[in-house]
Amino acid sequence: MSDDKGLTPKEIVTELDKYIIGQNEAKKMVAIALRNRARRKELPPELRDEVSPKNIIMIGPTGVGKTEIARRLARLANAPFVKVEATKYTEVGYVGRDVESMVRELCDVAVNMVREEKTKEIMPKAQQRAKERILDLLLPAPPSVKHKQRTTHATAVAERKGEVIDVYAPPEDDEARNAVERWQRNRKRLEDMLDKGLLDDREIEIEVTSPGGHMIAGFSIGSGIEEMGIDMKSFLDRIIPPQKTRKKITVKEAKRILVDEEVEKLIDMDKIVKEALQRVQETGIIFIDEIDKIAGRGRTGYGPDVSREGVQRDILPIVEGSTVFTKYGMVRTDHILFIAAGAFHQTKPSDLIPELQGRFPLRVELHSLDTEDFKRILTEPQNALTKQYQALLATEGVTIEFTEDGIEEIAVSAKKVNEQSENIGARRLYTIMEKVFEEVSFEAPTLKKKKIVVDAKFVRDRLKDILKSEDLSKFIL
Repeated sequence: MSDDKGLTPKEIVTELDKYIIGQNEAKKMVAIALRNRARRKELPPELRDEVSPKNIIMIGPTGVGKTEIARRLARLANAPFVKVEATKYTEVGYVGRDVESMVRELCDVAVNMVREEKTKEIMPKAQQRAKERILDLLLPAPPSVKHKQRTTHATAVAERKGEVIDVYAPPEDDEARNAVERWQRNRKRLEDMLDKGLLDDREIEIEVTSPGGHMIAGFSIGSGIEEMGIDMKSFLDRIIPPQKTRKKITVKEAKRILVDEEVEKLIDMDKIVKEALQRVQETGIIFIDEIDKIAGRGRTGYGPDVSREGVQRDILPIVEGSTVFTKYGMVRTDHILFIAAGAFHQTKPSDLIPELQGRFPLRVELHSLDTEDFKRILTEPQNALTKQYQALLATEGVTIEFTEDGIEEIAVSAKKVNEQSENIGARRLYTIMEKVFEEVSFEAPTLKKKKIVVDAKFVRDRLKDILKSEDLSKFIL
């Protein structure tokens, strides 16, 4: 059972089993790594800083679940996650991406994640405020009503604290009070119509804010500036303030625009950035793929291997723990969990520089997939391919039924093609399934309310050209 530390290692493995077949050793290792993070949080401060994450190297061919395990783990932990390719980086001084950009990408992911969470929390309030603004445009308040400004910074701060804002001050004489009551009744009727969508097509004129700095940033700023951690968009927004223009649009479109504006007023970006950076430093996960491609083959001391070793040496301080300058502030990488992965066909983990090897103390080998694994992948996961095709074609009114021998034939075919062509693991199932359903998918709109049974004969008939061909690459990736 889960406790105050979150999911137990067994529960983490059970959750991963819902999406990834086999590879139990790798699942167990990442589950322990995630649990150790929760344990670390309960240590005394002086000991907590000394406990660093045990980074992992996953060794195995493509398509066996390395990336998926890391991605699903991050979702379970609600942790910021980014996948990078080691081959995209080059040694400092050469043309290529700066290795620190992986940390900046992680910060962007974390800020977007926290912002999305906070937006969901304030969305009901933002929608209500947007609705009030639309009602004000549809039915302006009578002159006797003193309308208080709703969009000031002080009001926004008060609303964030949950304080009730008195929007309208009551008039003093009876005649004005009666006028206000009539206006309120009419406003209530309009509000009911607005809630039911009856006013969606009516046109109203609103003031739209168009950003000035963003437009220039889009044309003049390359990725290099962003990689340096400089937020040029915010800088330009301060220099060139947003322009306000009046525009006639439908109520439906106005709802969307005004809700976005109200969200911007209610949201506290300083708090979001602070929480996001904390998540990056405490729970962030960086997945470095293709790390075997930067491992030197015997390290001769010259040629391309020098560049490979240079990339490793540039990555080393990030993994060891350093401070990276980002547009959100300084970020420490000491407690970010790094998971590296590679096929290691032509190299081995010991070809990495010793310092980097020492920073990835845990290693796990993922095995190649066999026919039984393919059968399980086709049926067991929550997002199994068979379920996906059934759901997709059901939208056209076509019912798909898979027989046991049909699934067996697809699995055997995938295994055979992987053996005779390039072994791309479970990804082979995508190409096999697409070939099997090519004709059905094409004709689906004309096959209303038809049931198709996918058995062994059905599969063989559609794959016969592929399976009998010696040059499989002509037909399938």
